[in-house]
Amino acid sequence: MALTGNVAAGKSTVAGWWRAWGGIVIEADELVREVQAPGSPVLAAIHARFGDGVIRPDGTLDRAALRRIVFRDAAARTALNAIVHPAVQERRATLLRETAARGARLVVSDIPLLFEVLDPAQFDVIVLVDAPDAVRRERLIRQRGLLPDEVDRLMAAQLPSSEKRARSHIVLDNAGTLDTFRAAAADAWKRLLDLAETAT
Repeated sequence: MALTGNVAAGKSTVAGWWRAWGGIVIEADELVREVQAPGSPVLAAIHARFGDGVIRPDGTLDRAALRRIVFRDAAARTALNAIVHPAVQERRATLLRETAARGARLVVSDIPLLFEVLDPAQFDVIVLVDAPDAVRRERLIRQRGLLPDEVDRLMAAQLPSSEKRARSHIVLDNAGTLDTFRAAAADAWKRLLDLAETAT
């Protein structure tokens, strides 16, 4: 199954709870960092495409510099996705095979850009974490220290959540209290466990 949500909606919070409750969560952000490690073919391709300005003196990727480029240029963002996403998908597939071989009943693929870069039909259940745009905008400015124009570009790079809600099986709304959100996440986790049990 897949867990997704637009930036600052609270998806990572849900993933953390589910992992704490015993779930196996494969996070796309972690896979991205893994495939972009120094010496990797992915980092070499990024360097070739975007130049020295996105590589730190220690040879690691300067994510902030790369982010500034791709959120100002749709063609650059498309080029980056073409470099990174195939490698991430290959690594995810390997991890899914490994967890299946160990007998895991339920594995969560945490994928922020599920609807933007993958075919959602490949997942039997999709859980969307959502929050109003105004709430997400305020979180990005207050919690992450982004400027309003940076927030606009970041939010515009993702499909509107209204399009995603209709294509998701479970929607967790994160506009109220943390306790309410946690309770909803717990209910969803129980539903997923029940579905996994039924499928076996």
